[in-house]
Amino acid sequence: RKDFLRKIVEEDLKYIWHPCSQMKDYEKLPLIPIKRGEGIYIEDFEGNRYIDAISSWWVNLFGHNNRYISSKIKKQLKKIEHIIFAGFTHKQIVKLSKRLVEITPKGLNKCFYADNGSSAIEIALKMSFHYYKNRGEIRRYFLSLTNSYHGETIGALGVSDVGLYKEPYRELLITPLYAPVPKDMSEESAIDASMKLEEIFKKHRGEISAFILEPLVQCAGGMHIYSPLYLKKARELCDKYDIFLIADEIAVGFGRTGKMFACEYADITPDFLCLSKGITGGFLPLSVVLLSDEVYNSFYCDYSSGKSFLHSHSYTGNALACASANATLDIFEKENILEKNREKIKYFADKIKIFKTLSNVKEVRQQGMIIAIELEGYKSEERIGLKIFEYALKGGVFIRPLGNVVYFMPPYIISLKEIDKIVEITYRAIKNIE
Repeated sequence: RKDFLRKIVEEDLKYIWHPCSQMKDYEKLPLIPIKRGEGIYIEDFEGNRYIDAISSWWVNLFGHNNRYISSKIKKQLKKIEHIIFAGFTHKQIVKLSKRLVEITPKGLNKCFYADNGSSAIEIALKMSFHYYKNRGEIRRYFLSLTNSYHGETIGALGVSDVGLYKEPYRELLITPLYAPVPKDMSEESAIDASMKLEEIFKKHRGEISAFILEPLVQCAGGMHIYSPLYLKKARELCDKYDIFLIADEIAVGFGRTGKMFACEYADITPDFLCLSKGITGGFLPLSVVLLSDEVYNSFYCDYSSGKSFLHSHSYTGNALACASANATLDIFEKENILEKNREKIKYFADKIKIFKTLSNVKEVRQQGMIIAIELEGYKSEERIGLKIFEYALKGGVFIRPLGNVVYFMPPYIISLKEIDKIVEITYRAIKNIE
């Protein structure tokens, strides 16, 4: 068995470049070949089982190898796996689109599909710029929040503010404007940040196509959380200054914050709502941008007018992915997931208090099923997160800290006993380096 595993790793490292990785790290931190997944666990070839406490990059909502979702994909596979989505359609995507319009904030009546989160952001950026160009205006700026992350394609990276990902490509990128993110979860900081936002809107009146933000939680930005009041203020200011509001709910959508969509906390409707990750329950790649009739109608014209939005992806509207997404929505509806999660959210809130007793913990934050423990006293080159990852893995828990921020974003099927375990193991890991 050891020879078998060694061969897998050797051939992997010979032929594959892994994402978000410095490949040299794998000289000291061996890759772990995974044999199977079941529920909240992933299992390696030696029989070691690990709780997937981060939902495999925040996508797996209802566990690995979910039987219901799997059955719906298999059923669809017998009919059509994929069809070009220009000039054709299929039942799964029509059903999914209708459902998305019904469950998202009122006024988002059209869906434009892609296959990953970054591509959804690109679509929203292009549409917002093109809309104003169709009106005879060239609005060259996009505004985003400091500490934001929206993806790693060129446009999405351009409106992000996480230097680790962005800095090497700065000369290639569009130049965005930045508004300060509220410094914490208080309403006072939300009001202060919204006042600074309006100053930017005033200064660049008529120059900004859209303001893009991650509602409530900046996930890749260290799980920074802010008040819903800021969303409400941002919506009001975007209306006042005729600027589109793009809500990037790729990570926080589909119940992750406690409500189906984070924008619901402020009772607002963005002009563009970008969704991906959990939309298929973690089975297949899919993303969608929901938008208003006003935006849609501005592009509705004769082909020769030059106002058409000619954007496409080969796997747009993939039938298997849409079947997976419909199955995911079925589970939300039939199993009353949001209501069940409330108990787990409260349980988490009580259990994570223990981290506040550690001297190397700066802050403990929570928004729904997102929990963050921020450490202090460590420099980035110490790579404390890597040490915690290794310790927790030995205890049967898979976490992947963001620098000095340790976080949990587990599948919603996690039990209270499993919550106990990830908190206990992570507590020991942090205490071990205290």
